[in-house]
Amino acid sequence: MSSALMSFILRPIFYMRELKKEHRERTGLELVKLCAEVALETKAIDLVVLDVRGISSFTDFFVIMSGRSSRHVQGLAEAIESELRSKRVSSKHAEGLQDGLWVLLDYGDIVAHIFYSDKREFYDLEGLWHDAPRLDLQELGIEDIEES
Repeated sequence: MSSALMSFILRPIFYMRELKKEHRERTGLELVKLCAEVALETKAIDLVVLDVRGISSFTDFFVIMSGRSSRHVQGLAEAIESELRSKRVSSKHAEGLQDGLWVLLDYGDIVAHIFYSDKREFYDLEGLWHDAPRLDLQELGIEDIEES
């Protein structure tokens, strides 16, 4: 096989590796921003970001939000997964997508919790992690989209 043909065949593979490496090296804050922007575009309710660095041994940030219905919760989770997957960031673990009452998406540095509003009140993660500072979305450069 000629070197030109081999180069033509391997170029997409090399490009995909480089792209994956670029997004794999995103910081937790960059992942938070991506996740929060998608959530707000998909009409998430009451989005909160908790900085659990130094408090938690398993992640750096919680991105917590609510949906209006179980279908909305599922839609939020699917939109976040799809957007991050398009950036070659895949979740290490996902739970609850089928029921749509509490979906957990674990991306390592961030964990997204997407609740049906009644479940969010019941489990009260913000109360359990009350020592964790809340990050200001505007300081992160995230524009809050008005609820309709």
